[in-house]
Amino acid sequence: MQERMGNPALVLPAAMQALAALSKVPAETGLSPKLLELVNLRASQINGCSVCVDGHPRIAKKLGETDERLFAIGAWRDSPYFSDAERAALALTEAVTRVSDRADPVPDDIWDEATRHYDGRSLAALVIAIANINVWNRLNIATRQIAGAWKP
Repeated sequence: MQERMGNPALVLPAAMQALAALSKVPAETGLSPKLLELVNLRASQINGCSVCVDGHPRIAKKLGETDERLFAIGAWRDSPYFSDAERAALALTEAVTRVSDRADPVPDDIWDEATRHYDGRSLAALVIAIANINVWNRLNIATRQIAGAWKP
């Protein structure tokens, strides 16, 4: 595989600055960095972003995430490793990532479950985090960035 071009966020430094600033917001609201990495990994799996599927487990491991949870993230519904709050975040991640898969992309039951576990600021931060990783996935996929070329 060969990349089509450098990552657009690196080609346009103002874009990198904006995306980097946006990525800091969720952690600043108090969301767990490990939760954010699980969200990043799950969205990236869905989108097929090899760069992010390669990189986010590495970041998560540095934060103390376990192999069991990283290996099971694709089957989180049937795995005993995740809390109810994490499950709500992962369900929301999947819904927001797969917006074209159903007429009601983020159904009330998924949203309502997320509101049971996250207050307004945390929920806003979670939605921002999901949107941001989807941007990164699309930049990497469109330009065929190479997994392993960048290691956090």
